[in-house]
Amino acid sequence: MALSFFQKISRAVAGRSRVDDDTLDAIEEALVESDMGVDTTLKVIDNLEERVQKDKYMSFDELVGLLREEIDALVPDTPEISSLPRPYVILVVGVNGVGKTTTIGKLANLYRKQGKKVILGAADTFRAAAVDQLVIWAERAGVDIVRQQMGSDPASVAYDTVQAAVSRGADVAIIDTAGRLHNRVDLMNELTKIRNVVRKVIPDAPHDVMLVLDASTGQNAFAQAKEFSRATDITSLTVTKLDGTAKGGVVVGVSDQYGIPVRFIGTGEGIDDIEAFDKDSFVASLFNPEDLKQ
Repeated sequence: MALSFFQKISRAVAGRSRVDDDTLDAIEEALVESDMGVDTTLKVIDNLEERVQKDKYMSFDELVGLLREEIDALVPDTPEISSLPRPYVILVVGVNGVGKTTTIGKLANLYRKQGKKVILGAADTFRAAAVDQLVIWAERAGVDIVRQQMGSDPASVAYDTVQAAVSRGADVAIIDTAGRLHNRVDLMNELTKIRNVVRKVIPDAPHDVMLVLDASTGQNAFAQAKEFSRATDITSLTVTKLDGTAKGGVVVGVSDQYGIPVRFIGTGEGIDDIEAFDKDSFVASLFNPEDLKQ
């Protein structure tokens, strides 16, 4: 079993009562191994070094407390949505294989269980499996879906989806997009076109451009966030396969480096295995002493 974040930190500082260069190097290595990313790791180490200058002698608990405060400060707060516009349009982006379609199905189910009427748009028209999978998830979640023939213009599907959401009185419209990190210009043009046609129906849509990342892919998640952030304005993250804290560093690193709040986390494969991101609970889970017993 992979070591948790807290286990890696504990091993790094075990038996040390003085925060010297060796201690900081060990913590730095533990952070990098936890997929926090080099830039974010160096930021943490620099801040930690500055804070312990006066008192390099401290207990394990004191050092961990400082580290926890630094990490908490790096993760952006998730903005509260007091009331959703109606229909609330979510454009979901991400590469194939990160759980994008599964996340859409889970979100549809989550919103439906909250009493909202949901409609899905199958705008990944380049991959038959993507449309077929979304149809299955729509059936499982008990929501409507808009789709066209394979190879149809994705923007046309997005337009039809939003129009259907308005005419049918839907509360939430979730639009899937092609999961390809193809030429950045092509990606940007496609997403821009989808945005523009959606705004012909609802001027301020989409209300959320959600990037789905797989926590288990480590540094690949950073590369994906970089490419999609260049192609469009990402407004939220959903992190999948976060059913443990071993890869929790990805959440800290990506959200810090790109300033994008995490809105949901996927915790398993079941339709109910998704939950709203709670920063306090997440940071606390990274430093869970119970992990040491595993």
